[in-house]
Amino acid sequence: QVQLVESGGGLVQPGGSLRLSCAASGSISSLKIMGWYRQAPGKQRELVAAFTSGGSTNYADSVKGRFSISADNAKNTVYLQMNTLKPEDTAVYYCMGRGGGLNYWGQGTQVTVSS
Repeated sequence: QVQLVESGGGLVQPGGSLRLSCAASGSISSLKIMGWYRQAPGKQRELVAAFTSGGSTNYADSVKGRFSISADNAKNTVYLQMNTLKPEDTAVYYCMGRGGGLNYWGQGTQVTVSS
């Protein structure tokens, strides 16, 4: 089993920045892919950014150049740095880990971009 706990969400003005954190615990050695998804009201959950199984990164077109995913292996933590935030980035952001044929999800953290 893997546990994922997100933190760092909140209310920010357009153009502002936030950094989300995802702390992983449990059988983390089984994880092959780690990433961030988001779900806005009335919309499907969508990929924001992820580390692929080959070690590269993948970003949604809507966040390229503004968001950056990184990891601190010593802390078993994945980060999502979000810059130049827009109102359309408002959503619940979820951390996801995939391994052993299973997907693991955190509880989500709300990000609201509004003036």
